[in-house]
Amino acid sequence: MSVASATYTVTVTGLGKRGMHHAEAFAGNPRFRVVGLCNRTPERLETARQKFPEARAGTDVARVLAETRPDVFAFCTPPQVRLPLIRAGVEAGVKLIAYEKPMAASTNEALEIDKLLREAGVKSVVSHQHRYGEHYRRVKEIIAGGAIGRIHTVYGHATGWMMHMMTHLIEYVRWYNGHAEAEWVMGQAAGREKFADVHASPDHIAALVHFDNGVRGVIECGDGAPDVPEVDYWWRKCRIGAQGTHGFAEVLTGGGWRAVTQDSHGVISGSGCMDYVHDMRPYVQDIAAWLDDPAKVHPCNGESALKGFEIMMAACRSAVRRGRVMLPLGPGEPELEALKNALPP
Repeated sequence: MSVASATYTVTVTGLGKRGMHHAEAFAGNPRFRVVGLCNRTPERLETARQKFPEARAGTDVARVLAETRPDVFAFCTPPQVRLPLIRAGVEAGVKLIAYEKPMAASTNEALEIDKLLREAGVKSVVSHQHRYGEHYRRVKEIIAGGAIGRIHTVYGHATGWMMHMMTHLIEYVRWYNGHAEAEWVMGQAAGREKFADVHASPDHIAALVHFDNGVRGVIECGDGAPDVPEVDYWWRKCRIGAQGTHGFAEVLTGGGWRAVTQDSHGVISGSGCMDYVHDMRPYVQDIAAWLDDPAKVHPCNGESALKGFEIMMAACRSAVRRGRVMLPLGPGEPELEALKNALPP
């Protein structure tokens, strides 16, 4: 059997809506076989077991991993549960760990995750899969093709709160800017209500990012961010794009794309909407390609996710310190707790 036709085994932990999206996407690809299922809630576990009757199921992650010894460990859990599951996957000898964004709950945790994966030689992929949408890709084509001239500003905003949405915005802004390195960030935040959420966040956060190619990034998340009235559901109310010397191009997560280019003679646009069924298929296929060939690095690789996560955490540190924060970040006081304590009640 050639490497390109090998079948890789997968264990999935966290079997809520997103976990089942992952399990179904892996099972629907002939390059993968779901061999393990794990969830703390017996009811969810039983529902998943009925869909994947051949998989070994249990409530103890370490035990299920030890029994299945998968090539891929995928988990979809709240952001507070990252490092122990990464460690469990590494100890089980997996080749790749795929997990939900954001990659961690603090810079300290993110750096520890990165170190653990690097030392073990384990690949990682973080779920920034919106980039596979045709409307996202069309905007990338317009920007990369030079149709809007020299890029001077990239931007992203969402009415969803930070730990839900901000790394998505940053990931695609960095993509539209050719993955230029961020040099510094200035941030400001307001409101403490959303710190009570499982995705603990300030109610509103804004970040100004300076990239080493001279491009400026503007990112906003939360109830003070601009609305996207063209889109009717909060999760999809995201606008991400770039402005150049000859026009702009932007994607609306739930409302297609639009642009003005130097040759368009007005606004051009197209359809598109976030679709997990569509986006998960190439996301999973690219996991197979990376396992086949180390040179075919997954577009949503963990190294890219870390750089985006650092920008988000730098915005939090800046809001506390009231000044620029240089990148890359080193260890420090956990950002969410520090920001919560710094904001007025």
